[in-house]
Amino acid sequence: MNIQSVRHLSSPVAETRPTRNILGVDVAPLSWSEAIDVLERRMRERRFTKVGFLNAHAANSASADPAYAAAMQDFMVLPDGVGVDMASRMLYGANFPANLNGTDLVPAFLKALATPVRVGLLGTSRRNVEVAAENLRAMLPQHEIIVVSDGFFSDREESGILERLRQLRPDVLLVAMGVPRQELWMDRNLTDQHCTLAFAVGALLDFMSGAVPRAPTWIRRSRLEWLFRLILEPSRLWRRYMIGNPVFLIRIVRQLLLGR
Repeated sequence: MNIQSVRHLSSPVAETRPTRNILGVDVAPLSWSEAIDVLERRMRERRFTKVGFLNAHAANSASADPAYAAAMQDFMVLPDGVGVDMASRMLYGANFPANLNGTDLVPAFLKALATPVRVGLLGTSRRNVEVAAENLRAMLPQHEIIVVSDGFFSDREESGILERLRQLRPDVLLVAMGVPRQELWMDRNLTDQHCTLAFAVGALLDFMSGAVPRAPTWIRRSRLEWLFRLILEPSRLWRRYMIGNPVFLIRIVRQLLLGR
């Protein structure tokens, strides 16, 4: 039995495994290979799926924004970062099997696909999305990478973007508008007519364009990428991390005391 067939056998088990509720959001406890396998299977079966990632900031947003929390109920949500890992350990006695942050998982998923697919990019600035597309084409020459739009479109332009998506119908759509705008927009607008897998990817396209540097590998392995980003952009991120992280822990303790 080859590796490909072994990987596919794990999907039904992985998809039925109980989720872990973190501040009202159900998060899938998948390993790295299980996550790629489940996503590949859903795409192959053309099962429309919205994929989101929960970190401490997103969990705080869900606690404060009922519309965002409700939208996330219709997403396949994956764990992102040390904060939700700590929450899982406190609430369920175990870490998540893997840190499935979108910045690393989405490129790895696309690299793992044996069959060429069409990938749509939607979000960030016009320059960044164009440069990200060029870099992705160099990294993933087997796939068709298409820029759908930047993320700064008007309400009047939205219908044209959705029509373009209906015409293109990419296998994979990467939506990079930031939390919670990207998830709310996806929940309000996207259906199986627009794509198969839709990922809410936050800053991925900014990273892919080179406009925002990634932390060195040793920092990422130490689970300190949040600190690297804070040092790079203190005026924009200090509130998210210096205030948001303690608030997140307080909310997790309250969830623990009140019951999961």
